[in-house]
Amino acid sequence: MATVQSGPGVIKLHFEGATGNWPIALTNASAMAGDFILSGHLLDTDTGITRISKTGGWCRLVGANEDGKGIALGTGIGFSPVLNGPMSFEARLETSAITARTIFLGFCSASAEDIAEPLTSTATTYTPVAASYAGWWFDSQLTASTKWHMPHYGGTTACSVTSTATIAPDTLTLAESVVLRVEIDPNGTARWYINGVLRQTVVGAVSTTTLLAAFVGVFGTTTTEVDLDINYVDFEAFRDWTV
Repeated sequence: MATVQSGPGVIKLHFEGATGNWPIALTNASAMAGDFILSGHLLDTDTGITRISKTGGWCRLVGANEDGKGIALGTGIGFSPVLNGPMSFEARLETSAITARTIFLGFCSASAEDIAEPLTSTATTYTPVAASYAGWWFDSQLTASTKWHMPHYGGTTACSVTSTATIAPDTLTLAESVVLRVEIDPNGTARWYINGVLRQTVVGAVSTTTLLAAFVGVFGTTTTEVDLDINYVDFEAFRDWTV
């Protein structure tokens, strides 16, 4: 039977921070915030998403006060680079602190609902947790503790387990917004953009067939509560007509 192509061929999901509001002290494992899933360690009474008074319409992701636990906003696992690519995920972010936290934005084979973080890192070493990922990464435990990093894993091009090979020239600055974007091609090639500037291209960065989720999340590293401000989130992928 021939593949029938009708309806919208592009999947577009969007979230505006001005509309984000889900009370702290959730009783569910996940919730919807606009087009995206709010997930992570939501059973804590200090975890959720709330609107904040900031010019331009922002909301605040409030994470847990536990090591390796946090909160994320994104899609479920269900997007294949080879069938849904090219895919893109972008958000405008801002943070009021850069200590005791990790931040991830990009694509990962496990959503924040399934694992705490796509990878862990300390000093100059990465330890992959998910089977495949490509994204922007910030970790206050790294030696380059104020820099954005660009790790990847799971594709045909091996990712160095040494973080110094993935450091971007960009610093995470307090109270300064940044637009982060990751693109994935059907062949697993990934591109990292920051404020519209291409910082890295890696051919075969991720598996071409492993299903991915796209999300932005903030996770704790100590008993300090973490948060992350979001202005908007955008996701785009092509529809798979082979099924």
